[in-house]
Amino acid sequence: AQIRYSIPEELTRGAFVGNIAKDLGTDVAKLAAANLQVLSDSDSQYFSVNVNTGIIMVSERIDREQLCGQNPRCFLHLKLAIENPVEFYRIEVEILDINDNPPEFPSDEVSLRIYELASLGARFPIQPAQDPDVGTNTLQTYHLSANENFNLNVKARTDGGKFPELVLERALDRELRAFHHLVLTAEDGGSPPQSSKTRITIQVLDANDNHPVFDRPSYGARLVENSPLGTLVVKLNATDVDEGPNGDIRYSLSSHNSAALRQIFAIDEQTGEIRIQGSLDFEEATVYEIEVEAKDMGSPTMEEHCSVVVEITDVNDNAPEVILTSFSSSLSEDAPPGTVVAVIHVRDKDSGEQGKVQCHVSPDLPFQLRKDYEHQYSLLTSTRLDREHVAYYNVTVSASDLGSPPLSRHTILPITLADVNDNAPQFEQASYEVLVAENNPVGSVLVTVSAADPDSEQNSRLSYSILRAAGTDPGLDPTRYLSIHPTSGQVSAKLPFDYEQTTYLQFHVEVSDGGSPALRNRTLVHVFIVDQNDNAPQVHFPRAGEDSTTQFRISASTAPSALITKVVGIDADSGRNAWLSYHLMEATDPGLFSVALRSGEIRITRALQETDASAHELLVVIRDSGEPPLSTAVTLVVLVEEKGPEALQGSEARAADGGGLPMITLYLIVSLVLISTVSLVGLAALGVRCL
Repeated sequence: AQIRYSIPEELTRGAFVGNIAKDLGTDVAKLAAANLQVLSDSDSQYFSVNVNTGIIMVSERIDREQLCGQNPRCFLHLKLAIENPVEFYRIEVEILDINDNPPEFPSDEVSLRIYELASLGARFPIQPAQDPDVGTNTLQTYHLSANENFNLNVKARTDGGKFPELVLERALDRELRAFHHLVLTAEDGGSPPQSSKTRITIQVLDANDNHPVFDRPSYGARLVENSPLGTLVVKLNATDVDEGPNGDIRYSLSSHNSAALRQIFAIDEQTGEIRIQGSLDFEEATVYEIEVEAKDMGSPTMEEHCSVVVEITDVNDNAPEVILTSFSSSLSEDAPPGTVVAVIHVRDKDSGEQGKVQCHVSPDLPFQLRKDYEHQYSLLTSTRLDREHVAYYNVTVSASDLGSPPLSRHTILPITLADVNDNAPQFEQASYEVLVAENNPVGSVLVTVSAADPDSEQNSRLSYSILRAAGTDPGLDPTRYLSIHPTSGQVSAKLPFDYEQTTYLQFHVEVSDGGSPALRNRTLVHVFIVDQNDNAPQVHFPRAGEDSTTQFRISASTAPSALITKVVGIDADSGRNAWLSYHLMEATDPGLFSVALRSGEIRITRALQETDASAHELLVVIRDSGEPPLSTAVTLVVLVEEKGPEALQGSEARAADGGGLPMITLYLIVSLVLISTVSLVGLAALGVRCL
């Protein structure tokens, strides 16, 4: 939408321009809630808007002549931006001229020297007055004071300028009057009009009675902008019928020409060739009107004037300009498609098709351009964004004109995606299996669990905790035995493990990120307790006293190889650590008794003799197979007696007890084999899983 207002220049600050709420047909409260902003195409902010009333006001002094110079129409362009949803309104404010500048001559006095034989109708240009106003407020007419010899002619140029000329209407006679004093008044068309005056002093000279004459009253030429220096514009030709110095002509640029024009064009005073000595720019001026004078070398010199009109043809020499009206370099990765990232204004100083601009971005990027209206585009997101896939974009906006060949300009917009917590942490392993030797030191690290989160900063800061696994013994709380470092994931022992009490422990480790809301994940940890040889064997039979000594009797007639008793040991450890062996370390008669290595059976090796002692002391050591091995000892005192009924009954009873002892040994051997088999199978399964 576009709205147009008109205001005069030089209004005071706070002056009313228009009511944007009324002209848009909307409520003032809605404009205030929509964060109404005024954006100006110029460097100065000449206008402001009161969001509470919707009134546009003047905020800085506006000088039309400073803004637009001699252009007949002067406009300031604004854009109103409204958020939620984003809308733009283009406002065009026309600045109307007021008559605040009078015409002014370059000098208060002008001196002319005119030969007395100057022909009737001869013209003598006067430097014109300048009025920066435009339209009817600019210079409109000149008035010449009453006199007998001169009349005033006002020459109108193609650009609207008016140049006064004195026209000789009656022949001069120096002998009658050597000086003429005239007053020239310049007046504009304002209401009321303003004017200024200059005094003209004319000295009448004698002699040279013919002035140079151009072969045509005006010349025309056409050049393309950026023509090289030294390019010939036109060759002038003037003649003077006088002879000698009075007919020798010199060409020059008239003093009517501006200093800027003199820097662009130069004339050869001998040949009359006008050439380029500065740069031509169609965007600065499309037409140049050069005032040229030809003077003879007489005394006094006589001169003639003509105009050269040079038209400039535009070429495509200006690349488009890309101006960011609004830009957000940071964009949330969950921004929906169609989100406005930047508002871009483009312009090209060339004219016609060469000044039309088209913009585009790479189709490989998740962004697109939308043309809002002429010279303005919006950069939008075209698809969903994912910071974990691409975190940073350099979006190149290419602007090209329609010239031949076309010119283009590329602007890079760096866009960083802000993270949102859209990824849960992931463990490196679905489960962990740990072998821990019992009696481990307190504080030792058993395992380190590790998880990763592709989010960034706070959303990727992880925290670990231990939870009881479902289906486990409620009394077996893992937090009693274990602790976990909340940031490193190191699981440490709070208590030493005892294989004889706990052989296996299972628990969950939960990891949560620092997002809001936090995302979580879990992994299962299996802890297998490995037995250590930390229990020495114990004597289960025979029962010994506090001094580890026990007594029993045998008959003196006991046959060789007869079983007299059996030592039975037990070990709380398992596996190889509970595999026991029996050794006869000391004996009163070492050759009389023997101990079975695995069963602990004690037998007599030969028949007893009368010379043998009546009491024998045996030291039996029970040793396990751990590393290092642990052992215990028992002392047996064997008393030899003559066979009697009581003794025989005691022997038979002991023999009966001894008959049951090998079954215990069998049970121990079977248990050892089973435990070893299960351990080997478990280790094999663990190895396969690790592979």
